[in-house]
Amino acid sequence: MQASRRRRTAMSNTLYCEPVQKVEAYCLPQFQTLESHLSYINGSLGGNHSFQTYRDRYCMLEASSATGSYTVYHSPSTASFSSNGSTTCNQESQPYLSDIRQSPETTNYGSPISGSCITDDVTDFMHKLKELETVMLGPDADFQESYDNSLASSIASSEIDSWRQMMLAIPRRDLKQVLIACAKAVSDGELVTAQVLISELRQMVSVSGEPIQRLGAYILEGLVARLGASGSSICKSLRCKEPASFELLSYMHVLYEICPYFKFGYMSANGAIAEAMKDENRVHIIDFQIAQGSQWVPMIQAFAARPGGPPHIRITGIDDSTSAYARGGGLDIVGQRLSKLAKTFKVPFEFHPAAMSGSDVQLKNLGIQPGEALAVNFAFTLHHMPDESVSTENHRDRLLRMVKNLNPKVVTLVEQESNTNTAAFFPRFLETLDYYSAMFESIDMTLQRGHKERINVEQHCLARDVVNIIACEGIERVERHELLGKWKSRFRMAGFNPYPLSSLVNATIKTLLESYSDKYRLEERDGALYLGWMNRDLVASCAWK
Repeated sequence: MQASRRRRTAMSNTLYCEPVQKVEAYCLPQFQTLESHLSYINGSLGGNHSFQTYRDRYCMLEASSATGSYTVYHSPSTASFSSNGSTTCNQESQPYLSDIRQSPETTNYGSPISGSCITDDVTDFMHKLKELETVMLGPDADFQESYDNSLASSIASSEIDSWRQMMLAIPRRDLKQVLIACAKAVSDGELVTAQVLISELRQMVSVSGEPIQRLGAYILEGLVARLGASGSSICKSLRCKEPASFELLSYMHVLYEICPYFKFGYMSANGAIAEAMKDENRVHIIDFQIAQGSQWVPMIQAFAARPGGPPHIRITGIDDSTSAYARGGGLDIVGQRLSKLAKTFKVPFEFHPAAMSGSDVQLKNLGIQPGEALAVNFAFTLHHMPDESVSTENHRDRLLRMVKNLNPKVVTLVEQESNTNTAAFFPRFLETLDYYSAMFESIDMTLQRGHKERINVEQHCLARDVVNIIACEGIERVERHELLGKWKSRFRMAGFNPYPLSSLVNATIKTLLESYSDKYRLEERDGALYLGWMNRDLVASCAWK
């Protein structure tokens, strides 16, 4: 018993420690920047979260496709919140508002943005920001002209005046209430009301304002797209180019640093896997959304420090081809980095790439070998799999049944605690507004309103999800979150039983949150961990066997 406890403590104490300096290019930016502030060595966290120090280092990131970073949740497009980066409807798209008039404080420079949306010069950046808001919040050409013309003949000036009177009746011109009223009008097909409210909202939102103003800008993009029945096609005409892959990595890295959601998810999943594998000599980890492979850096370190020596580790990394853009290359890059790290720590290691969407995975793609203890990781990825409401194949339940037949020692699940899968449009809108309001508010606790990294992070990593949830339907809507209660039902139907989470890991996560804000909360209930902002649950984590 004592020997077992010592092994468990040793694993937990080293599970989240930073790479030592001799780990060369593989040391991903998030581990380098955390080095001075978040020390997980000996199971403790030291220092305060200093974004200024991080920012100084962040600005020195190499402009190389080989530079790694923590991806933040990922969908069949490029990158986004869900810890691996997700998008709206297609890889080429960007979530800029193409049909929203300019904010009152925005000067109209009249020229569209080209190339990258970031710059190191503050003055130039402010100029670019004003240009961006002109593009985003200014009148758009084709869609708006045709849409306005179609309504012009049916809307009398007296009718418009009556709608404006309705606007004045909304208490304090509350932006959130106006957004809700507009969504209700869109939902009910009241085109005149929706158009009037959209016109008012154009004057109220701003990509550099209060959290609700910033979120409102992207929500308005989704409402306009939905009202125009353009869905994913609206993304194709957006005027700000896709950032270079190294820039996108930087944006995702900033998001990883300023919000604890992704660290929480990876730490809790790693803790469950380490606990299940503490006595195993051959370990096979199947990651259904490996992205940059960053989740496994501390895991390899932890196994390297295990009493009695590390096990042989094999990782099967699944990721679709569109992720290669955000990563700066294919899955071979992930394999090379992890192999180099494992060699440095003298850990026997193999990497098995599976370049495909998780929905396409079959048993033959997983490289199962006899004599290996199996762990399967579903971190911020299952919500991208279409279920029975989208596809007759129901890939969510199919994958769980397939994994159960492999008899894994542990299966980890990390998902956003939100209900947007089968909900009708209006309740889905309300859920999205509530969920992302909490997220945008939490970002304000770390980055100043005018910070260029914050603006880029929100536009490139978060806005896509918002637009996708609101504007798209059917197979094009890839952001389909479910509450943990629904996930539990799916796991139980597939034959799984709950696997207890490590109390030591829970304590480590609580310490992590202290370095951010006291408004974050960690709660354990019904065998799962919930990370929330104030009264809103945002991420849930649990394990199964």
